[in-house]
Amino acid sequence: MRTIKLYDTYEGKIREFKPIDSKEVDIYYCGPTVYNYVHLGNFRPTVTFDLLSRFLKEEGYEVKCVSNYTDIDDKIIKESQKEGKTEKELSEFYIKAYENCLDKLNILPLYAHPKASQYIDYMASFIKKMMDIGAAYQSKDDIFFSIDTDKTYGNLSKQNIEDLVSGSRIDVNSNKKNPLDFALWKLTDDKGIKFDTIIGRGRPGWHTECVCMVNDVFKKTLIDIHGGGFDLKFPHHENEIAQSEAVNHTRLANYWMHVGFLLTDGVKMSKSLGNSILAKDVLERHSGNSVRLFFLSTHYRAPINYTEENLNNCDKQIAKYQNSYRKGVYKLELSGNKEPSLLIEDYEESMNALADDLNVSNCMTVVDRLIKSINSESMKKDTDTQKLSNLLYTFHRITSVLGLVFDVEPLTDEDKENYKQYNQARAEKDYAKSDIYRKKLLEKGIL
Repeated sequence: MRTIKLYDTYEGKIREFKPIDSKEVDIYYCGPTVYNYVHLGNFRPTVTFDLLSRFLKEEGYEVKCVSNYTDIDDKIIKESQKEGKTEKELSEFYIKAYENCLDKLNILPLYAHPKASQYIDYMASFIKKMMDIGAAYQSKDDIFFSIDTDKTYGNLSKQNIEDLVSGSRIDVNSNKKNPLDFALWKLTDDKGIKFDTIIGRGRPGWHTECVCMVNDVFKKTLIDIHGGGFDLKFPHHENEIAQSEAVNHTRLANYWMHVGFLLTDGVKMSKSLGNSILAKDVLERHSGNSVRLFFLSTHYRAPINYTEENLNNCDKQIAKYQNSYRKGVYKLELSGNKEPSLLIEDYEESMNALADDLNVSNCMTVVDRLIKSINSESMKKDTDTQKLSNLLYTFHRITSVLGLVFDVEPLTDEDKENYKQYNQARAEKDYAKSDIYRKKLLEKGIL
């Protein structure tokens, strides 16, 4: 296996990737809160971790990739009451809509896709452990985590506790001992969904579910990779680490990966800002291939700006790839070549690029070069069929790792006969007849 390097947010540098198990890699990334249709920006981490999973599998690892659904949340309660549905009815509807987008984006099936609602008792027990050791406390109607008990708090986001202030994404609550303490459990008997547990009747906060899911699904307290969008670094992931350190004495993952924002006119795409573009709408106008290519056009840690022009350009590029690949496949099939296909050196170059912190830009340079070579070889009168076969196979292997799908319909007997008649007419210099067959072949994308 080649040396793989990944940027670890926790350490703040690119590190050589060394999995806990030499043959298996465990990955967990945070999924959506399912109270509405998911905006396009939510899928950038999804595509990134799908790419990482595909690459690691290509390198010979068994990959267990997990992502959650937050199906218990105040936003879900509010929306369900507005629509006259139960929280479960609402969340299941939007989970289905989300999974439809996953299919269109060609996301590999996950090892597990747990829901917060499946882990209520587990979370309650986990919170009780924190209370028992003094890392959590009850104040009136809430149970909070005490960040004063965590001497490493802020290591992930590179912030000192003294420098952190109550504000964005931090609940201001007079019942807290410290303004930065975060809610683990809300003791309530209101109209929203609630559960009877060993710590009382209520519902969990946001930050505990992922820790519990990691521990339970993987049967481990420390996994290889955990990540999500850049905005989750603080406070969500910082708070996950705090809980894991308190109970399990681990930082939950050896490598923390964070994906850059999707921007609209230079501003982070967000429902709260009112500038979000729904993924389902984009995927009605553009193919999954095009959307993936758009996400892959910029390094995963850098921000990327959404415009329809950018997506339209990706449509054109995908069409170019598809057309060239199809013509090459047909040319090879009509040649009758039966020799096994071999990977050429371009494959190693592309995989080495991905091994360098998922450098897709350098990988796509290889893909573009392959397409030029496929076009050149396909158009030759005396095509080197073995060379063409190797080029097509290498292109297919690389683009499969990228999650791009290029399907080619097999030639029919009629197609093969038309091709035969076309070549025969040309040999006989019957150009009127050859033009008839040429038109038919062009319509099928064979020429």
